[in-house]
Amino acid sequence: MTAEKVFEKFVPLNSVSYCVKLYEKLGFEFKIKKARQTKLGDYRYNPKSERHTITVNNDLNPFAFLVTYLHEVAHLMAFKQYGRRIQPHGKEWKNCFKQVASPMLNADVFHPNVLNALNQYFKSPRASSCSDPVLYQILKQFDEPNDKILLKDVQVGVSFLFNNKAFVKLEKKRTRAVCLEIETKKKYMISEVAEVKTMGIKENP
Repeated sequence: MTAEKVFEKFVPLNSVSYCVKLYEKLGFEFKIKKARQTKLGDYRYNPKSERHTITVNNDLNPFAFLVTYLHEVAHLMAFKQYGRRIQPHGKEWKNCFKQVASPMLNADVFHPNVLNALNQYFKSPRASSCSDPVLYQILKQFDEPNDKILLKDVQVGVSFLFNNKAFVKLEKKRTRAVCLEIETKKKYMISEVAEVKTMGIKENP
């Protein structure tokens, strides 16, 4: 399957040619991965083979897929321009992300609601779209319907499933929540925009 055919399946139609140009110009291996709970995509460099690899999850809607793809391409660009000793999401990466995303920030590519959120996000890009609650929630609006909800919509004291483990929400801490894993009795901080499946049971941890 050609690169063009691959991108046609995953990104907005008007961004396909741009995505292909980046792929051909920068010369990296591109892999589509099954859904991963801990990340939407990643960039890796193998010094032995001198190979650059970018991966993106296959369950993302077209807008989220494109944002993630550009995010990872920016990592590759920052590596090539500045070397390996920069901060992963420091000013060099932010500049590269803004640069590579700029041609796509228009209404021909993104839904107006997503475009507005992206314009705000790019004033100071965070480590991922998940780190920006407003952008993340707007992107999620374009997902296929499922039986999951965001952790922020789970009431304190109610149990839920996350990463195939049962938790109970104890309290909210800004953008994250203190949650107790029921089996191990260990506490974890989980993002309030994490997708979970509620068990609908009020617990007494």
